Amino acid sequence: MLDPSSSEEESDEGLEEESRDVLVAAGGSQRAAPAPAREGRRDAPGRAGGGGGGGGSCSAARPGSPSPSVISEGRDEPERQLDEEQERKIRLQLYVFVVRCIAYPFNAKQPTDMARRQQKLNKQQLQLLKERFQAFLNGDTQIVADEAFCNAVRSYYEVFLKSDRVARMVQSGGCSANDFREVFKKNIEKRVRSLPEIDGLSKETVLSSWIAKYDAIYRGEEDPCKQPNRMTLSAVSELILSKEQLYEMFQQILGIKKLEHQLLYNACQLDNADEQAAQIRRELDGRLQLAEKMAKERKFPKFTAKEMENMYIEELRSSVNLLMANLESLPVSKGGPEFKLQKLKRSQNSAFLDIGDENEIQLSKSDVVLSFTLEIVIMEVQGLKSVAPNRIVYCTMEVEGGEKLQTDQAEASRPQWGTQGDFTTTHPRPVVKVKLFTESTGVLALEDKELGRVILYPTSNSSKTAELHRMIVPKNSQDSDLKIKLAVRMDKPPHMKHSGYLYALGQKVWKRWKKRYFVLVQVSQYTFAMCSYREKKSEPQELMQLEGYTVDYTDPHPGLQGGRMFFNAVKEGDTVIFASDDEQDRILWVQAMYRATGQSYKPVPAIQTQKLNPKGGALQADAQLYADRFQKHGMDEFISANPCKLDHAFLFRILQRQTLNHRLNDSYSCLGWFSPGQVFVLDEYCARYGVRGCHRHLCYLTELMEHSENGAVIDPTLLHYSFAFCASHVHGNRPDGIGTVSVEEKERFEEIKERLSFLLENQISHFRYCFPFGRPEGALKATLSLLERVLMKDIATPIPAEEVKKVVRKCLEKAAFINYTRLTEYAKIEETMSQASPARKLEEVLHLAELCIEVLQQNEEHHAEAFAWWPDLLAEHAEKFWALFTVDMDTALEAQPQDSWDSFPLFQLLNNFLRNDTLLCNGKFHKHLQEIFVPLVVRYVDLMESSIAQSIHRGFEQETWQPVKNIANSLPNVALPKVPSLPLNLPQIPNLSTPSWMASLYESTNGSATSEDLFWKLDALQMFVLDLHWPEQEFAHHLEQRLKLMASDMIEACVKRTRTAFELKLQKANKTTDLRIPASMCTMFNVLVDAKKQSTKLCALDGGQEQQYHSKIDDLIDNTVKEIISLLVSKFVSVLEGVLSKLSRYDEGNFFSSILSFTAKAAAKYVDVPKPGMDLADTYIMFVRQNQDILRDKVNEEMYIEKLFDQWYSSSMKVICVWLADRLDVQLHIYQLKTLIRIVKKTYRDFRLQGVLEGTLNSKTYDTVHRRLTVEEATASVSEGGGLQGITMKDSDEEEA
Repeated sequence: MLDPSSSEEESDEGLEEESRDVLVAAGGSQRAAPAPAREGRRDAPGRAGGGGGGGGSCSAARPGSPSPSVISEGRDEPERQLDEEQERKIRLQLYVFVVRCIAYPFNAKQPTDMARRQQKLNKQQLQLLKERFQAFLNGDTQIVADEAFCNAVRSYYEVFLKSDRVARMVQSGGCSANDFREVFKKNIEKRVRSLPEIDGLSKETVLSSWIAKYDAIYRGEEDPCKQPNRMTLSAVSELILSKEQLYEMFQQILGIKKLEHQLLYNACQLDNADEQAAQIRRELDGRLQLAEKMAKERKFPKFTAKEMENMYIEELRSSVNLLMANLESLPVSKGGPEFKLQKLKRSQNSAFLDIGDENEIQLSKSDVVLSFTLEIVIMEVQGLKSVAPNRIVYCTMEVEGGEKLQTDQAEASRPQWGTQGDFTTTHPRPVVKVKLFTESTGVLALEDKELGRVILYPTSNSSKTAELHRMIVPKNSQDSDLKIKLAVRMDKPPHMKHSGYLYALGQKVWKRWKKRYFVLVQVSQYTFAMCSYREKKSEPQELMQLEGYTVDYTDPHPGLQGGRMFFNAVKEGDTVIFASDDEQDRILWVQAMYRATGQSYKPVPAIQTQKLNPKGGALQADAQLYADRFQKHGMDEFISANPCKLDHAFLFRILQRQTLNHRLNDSYSCLGWFSPGQVFVLDEYCARYGVRGCHRHLCYLTELMEHSENGAVIDPTLLHYSFAFCASHVHGNRPDGIGTVSVEEKERFEEIKERLSFLLENQISHFRYCFPFGRPEGALKATLSLLERVLMKDIATPIPAEEVKKVVRKCLEKAAFINYTRLTEYAKIEETMSQASPARKLEEVLHLAELCIEVLQQNEEHHAEAFAWWPDLLAEHAEKFWALFTVDMDTALEAQPQDSWDSFPLFQLLNNFLRNDTLLCNGKFHKHLQEIFVPLVVRYVDLMESSIAQSIHRGFEQETWQPVKNIANSLPNVALPKVPSLPLNLPQIPNLSTPSWMASLYESTNGSATSEDLFWKLDALQMFVLDLHWPEQEFAHHLEQRLKLMASDMIEACVKRTRTAFELKLQKANKTTDLRIPASMCTMFNVLVDAKKQSTKLCALDGGQEQQYHSKIDDLIDNTVKEIISLLVSKFVSVLEGVLSKLSRYDEGNFFSSILSFTAKAAAKYVDVPKPGMDLADTYIMFVRQNQDILRDKVNEEMYIEKLFDQWYSSSMKVICVWLADRLDVQLHIYQLKTLIRIVKKTYRDFRLQGVLEGTLNSKTYDTVHRRLTVEEATASVSEGGGLQGITMKDSDEEEA
């Protein structure tokens, strides 16, 4: 869309250029004055008098000429003044026709079903709105809002309010406050729908609350209840306007001054409904006569077919007949009583085309019915002397032939009443009787006594003020000067146009020259009758139907006695002479009969005749004053101009253009729609003055397209309606009943069709800027629908879908280029690409990609619905858009150094958008993106694999096997190690979160630094590749498989190195009870535990072969754990064997046994010797307990600890059982027995506390050991006699711990 600009100057200039042509019509000349024209202007108006039919007039296009500015420079001052005067005359003549349409409409009404237009926003209001929303975001308002609402407002402010497209739309006048509100509402609906459900709070409630807060921000500090006191004319233009408001509106539209309006108003008698109806009748008669003249002379506009000429005449007649019917259906006087005229049957055009008695519709006396309302008000009686002051008097009143009414009673001293009586009568000359009575006091009196009476003969012209009337009194009455004061008001009905006394003489009626009472009666809109009445008669004595007569002033007739001022009514075969007593009465009668006859000739009284009338001085002075004033101001030529001789097609085009300019500049966002009042006036003008519908819509289309090309926002529905009307007319479908098609109409339609097609294609190509954010609502969809209509060859044959699709595809290809070009201009990408560093280029391309995604998301959100018929075209548009982006992206990526990984965020950004779009996923650009990044991903994985392998090798060589605490807080932020053998730095893996399995390590120890580093790297690498969401399934599967297999190999190496280190560490440990498991060995154990856990996640793949390989890793880890447990149990058992070997020295028959026993007994005589064997047992028990605690505390896998304890217990019992079995035939030494009993019991209890199951604890081995020790205990108790010192195999709570 072009930058918006005001078209007011252009339209005024065009009016000035065409102003000369109107002089052809206004001056009645057939010669058109030459007028300059702009290149590419619409066609010139047709010649004057072209049937009053607008588009039907034939003319040739005016030749092109230099631009107006060049011409205006060469004009001298007189020519410029002449042009201005011509333009003024056009406007005044147009205004005359417009005010007549407003004053007496009979075809159109102000529509009440039009969509209400919203107030438009201007640039100052937009700036104020931005400031209010910025103040809210800065926290400078009192509006309380949560974070979600603030985020929604921030997005609305950044994306919508600050958009240059919105600013451009506001400047063009196509944005209203409702548009802003709807965009916000649509934006928050998506956000609210995505919020989680909250109990007790519906999302509809949240939406309503947010909209209310939006309204509060929008209003700012304004009081919503405060309204301006007075609405301007533009503010009420959407309402139904009164006549005065319509006059004021079109004064502004046509530039008419108030004084000029007042002069025209008075001169045209706009407040006189009879004069306006008579004007319409004269206009319609003139149109019929013009049609007959055209048919007779065979001068027609040029039509597309010869047979249309006769059809054109019939159309003219039909249109006039329709107007006549509309006029006849109206009441007589607007605003008066609801009196419908009597409808008379008439044959078409007979009364106007065939003048003859045989074709006339004759009125009968019964057709003329009048009804009058009389008000009689009796005020008082004066001169009453014959009655005593205290006597009661009263009055009666009656209209002869009707009912009688009586006043209140009054004393004779004060005979005053003020009583009103209301009567109805059908007599134009009624007789009113008023009588005065006094109450009779006599006993035998049957009636009250009449004191006087008065008889009145009122007419509708009689005085309506109270007057004194002398009463007729009985004979011999003392009241010789009795008078009564009363008023008689007789209102005339609306169809009684004039009445009074005239002398008349005719050939068919009123054959005697005498004075009669005449009434001019309107029977219907086209039927008037001159009727004479007698007193007390409701039917006329004689009547004359005025149809076909011509009334005019005449000179006095010397042979006729009576009457001074003469006029006559003339018709073929008849002449009626009338005379009045004064000039004023004559003028009023002639004016009334002039309106009634419908004659085109307007009677003008002779000046010398007016001078003979001394009584009509006031009227003469007024008439002369008005005449002088009209001539002085140059108004007479416009008022008296014959509408039938003017080119209304040209005049209407100016009127419609000026009205549209005014409408687009008012305070409403109208989108080209007229207000109800404007539609009413334009409809009435077209109907009354015969402007063809096709011409009207062709002009409307031209104006709308001009404004649209100049940046105004025009509703495509308007264009569609007008185009469909014109297309239907041109192809003979008669949308308005008109079947004739002129050559000019067809040529103009074809020109407009081509121009409209270009405009629509341009708008579709600029859809983001012509319809920003989907505003106006539905406009883009309507534009596409209109384009399809414009591409149709005719109205019946639908265009193939492929042709429409082809045009739309072409438009969207242009749109992709336009959108991307403007986006790069906004991002200033060209400057960056030519001068910036590689890192800066990549940063700019990443920003540009974000903008591109935002553009396409907006297209999807706001415009996809319009293109719902062709979703593939929108996808093609996006592909073209991305193809343009590809150039800048490739340029930036080529500038990056080798083995640079900073471009991965760009891939993730683009891929995340593309893979979620079903139409763009694996499209052309998406595949190109994959082709670029496949080598980078492969190279990255290769280097990471080498790096991890080398870090394992070096890490385990230098590993101290110290447990790592809080690893989850440190490792993810540590740079990946450098690989000395590779000349590059491995990248940080971007945007990685802490692996989920590290969550439990915050308060516990874990594996070694090398193993944790390995697991983190493997998990982070897999998460990175997973976050790429590679769209191509085969390569994605390949990457996943490779990483899983890599993890399997790395974990296998880790397990093997850990087992080797464990075995070496265990070999170095001693075999005495001083053995305590070091933390490093527990760390090694934990490494295997973690390897087991990580293998499940890092190595598992769906599928047969990979699953088998994963099972091998699990088996390897399980076997390694079993081997480590076995080694550790063997170590623990070796310690027990050392203890048992010490006990073997007390075997029976052993040399050392006798020495040790003798030494203990000898020493016991002198000192307190400790119990032999208890230190050895306690030391071993302490060894077991402490190692159990170490393992339980340091090793993280409970299952493995239980297995270890099971094997340790079983092996310990087995060793003891074997040791006892070797001494089956030998009795145990008392010290051996005590030590073994303590070791076995404590071992049993400790392992039971560690969770070893009962089945394992009470095994056959344990039973064997238990029985043997029990037997030995019994034997010892018999032989030694309490030598066990309380140590027994029986359970006892008192036993030492």
